[in-house]
Amino acid sequence: MNKIAVPYENGQVYGHFGHTSQFKLYTVKDGTVAGSTLAPTLGQGHGALAGFLLAHGVDTLICGGIGGGARQALAEAGIALYPGVAGPADDAVAALLAGTLAYDPDTVCAHHSHGEGHHCGSHENCAGHGEGQGHCGGSCG
Repeated sequence: MNKIAVPYENGQVYGHFGHTSQFKLYTVKDGTVAGSTLAPTLGQGHGALAGFLLAHGVDTLICGGIGGGARQALAEAGIALYPGVAGPADDAVAALLAGTLAYDPDTVCAHHSHGEGHHCGSHENCAGHGEGQGHCGGSCG
């Protein structure tokens, strides 16, 4: 683990990987954070973000909700994925480095409906994604 990326908004892990406007990139040396920077996505989204992360030297991603296509693109790029995370981004990175990160490896967000009882990361409301009410079948948490 050399560089960790987190979709980032107002200090928090942003709830939808494919819609993030920026990532916070953490450089890791000897198991600790040596530095961090913000990297705007410049309108790129979903599967294209795997290439964006590779270009920034990222090998690990912590995120909230993420779609199947983006998961596949990250896997093909060899980027380790820790989905289903909510809360402060800095705390999530510290927890990952300490081996205590609470995440859900099975988190997958479909764009227009979710399975029964599924929620995607830390969505505050479904309409906030620009896809209209009901984006998550009313079950965003």
